[in-house]
Amino acid sequence: MSIQSKRKLGDILKEAKLITEEEILEVLSRKKDRQKLGDALAEQGYITEKQLLEVLEIQLGISAVSLYSYPIDDQLVELIPKDVARKNVLFPIELQDNVLTVAMNDPLDYFAIDDLELLTSYQVRPVLATKEDILQAINKYYDKGKVDQDDNDEHAPAIQTLDQIIQTGVTLRASDIHLDPSETNVNVRFRVDGTLRSDRTLSKRIQNALIARVKILADLNITETRLPQDGRIQMVIDGKQIDLRVSTLPTVFGEKVVIRILDLTNIFKEITELDFNEKTLKQFSEMIKSPSGLILLTGPTGSGKTTTLYGAINELNQEDVNIITVEDPVEYQLEGINQVQVNTNIGLTFAAGLRSILRQDPNIIMVGEIRDKETAEIAIRSSLTGHLVFSTLHTNSAIDAIPRLFDMGIEPYLVVSSLTGVMAQRLVKKICKDCKKTRSITALEAEVFQKYDIDITEVSEGAGCNSCRGTGYRGRMAIHELLVIDDTIKKMMLDQVSMNEIKSYVREQGMQFLIDDGLDKVKQGFTTLEEVMRVAIIE
Repeated sequence: MSIQSKRKLGDILKEAKLITEEEILEVLSRKKDRQKLGDALAEQGYITEKQLLEVLEIQLGISAVSLYSYPIDDQLVELIPKDVARKNVLFPIELQDNVLTVAMNDPLDYFAIDDLELLTSYQVRPVLATKEDILQAINKYYDKGKVDQDDNDEHAPAIQTLDQIIQTGVTLRASDIHLDPSETNVNVRFRVDGTLRSDRTLSKRIQNALIARVKILADLNITETRLPQDGRIQMVIDGKQIDLRVSTLPTVFGEKVVIRILDLTNIFKEITELDFNEKTLKQFSEMIKSPSGLILLTGPTGSGKTTTLYGAINELNQEDVNIITVEDPVEYQLEGINQVQVNTNIGLTFAAGLRSILRQDPNIIMVGEIRDKETAEIAIRSSLTGHLVFSTLHTNSAIDAIPRLFDMGIEPYLVVSSLTGVMAQRLVKKICKDCKKTRSITALEAEVFQKYDIDITEVSEGAGCNSCRGTGYRGRMAIHELLVIDDTIKKMMLDQVSMNEIKSYVREQGMQFLIDDGLDKVKQGFTTLEEVMRVAIIE
């Protein structure tokens, strides 16, 4: 490559008028050590990866490829060591007439190109591909031979297989990995954006070795195959600290394993990053600054309650405040916060832990979940004695939390005196930015929007592309409803009026329900009506 053609990314993006010199300097001042400019720009929201690839494609005359559907010669991986491919985010895809075509996320990395030419003795022709595409290709094709050997030898180690599976899960941003044994094989599935999808099928011969490997890493009993077990693995993948929660379950075809992936770099969000609309953000911010009271978060498992709880606690985490939590399990370890792990085997339940916490002079208490009357009563009495208490409850809506507490046998006057507010939330898939397009609304959609007095003629949707694997969605966001308990609601609760009456009152007061927030986010082009209707009820 000639010296004249060696251009800098910043200059190319400035020429394309995508970014200014001031913005580049701002990004450089905030970027992580050794992070490339392109990655930092995308991470900080100045450009999308698609915009970056399009500019490089036009300005440098380098073609872009989709490895997801590219016919790859998997023998070429022998030319480039795996650590070199991962470190430089590149992947060999074709060799013809002494020219090695290499998919690169950064075709301006001239040092990497020079190193490849020395390493392979071929002329290197870079083509563009997304970072995720390249990392997935590396996970899929490297160590493939070793994995096949594992399949053919039931006693061979399954280290490479498990490494590949976990690496792929992290690259796909999966929340869970499922290893499902069947009669003839082992199915590997990933839950991405809330949806489970199959990835690969492994030979039955590798099953025992693979599950033993998981158990060794999670410090579980390898010889115990008849009882469920839970464990934890910590590892660093692509420079990120990843926490893995492992659960094994005996089935008729062997032990099923589910590995939950907790990316420690993504959990600590400010409350301004939690997808609240302006009104809800203001109300929730004021609510969590109350000196005492009970604040509940409701929603099913996997609705993002923990992320919101930790966001609120992070906001309140100051040197002059004593915050103690009792959780099952402690999902993320928070700096400066005292966290207690529930252990029912030795009698350390939520209720027992909560009693002990009260003797530790706390200002703020977080109870992972209110599951029974005893825990509910202690949490409520704690909030009445000058503590701010956060907890979660499994109900379908914010208002449903009130009868749920009554059904637990809690006296209405205690609920009235303690409850400050209830936040219900759900997660919906976000439209993929790289293939987002608009279209006119259908008659059915128009009917729904008219019902909620929303003036809209166009909606957005994802066409399906390489970035989103053809689904049209990439990533998730929360929709919320926040019930603020005022004096009128307290009187209604004491009078034990129906929940429908309370619902009518709060709607008159302008409370936004899940469906309202969801439809508003459809109007803003973040998600689709189909997604909102999946998690929220149209009344």
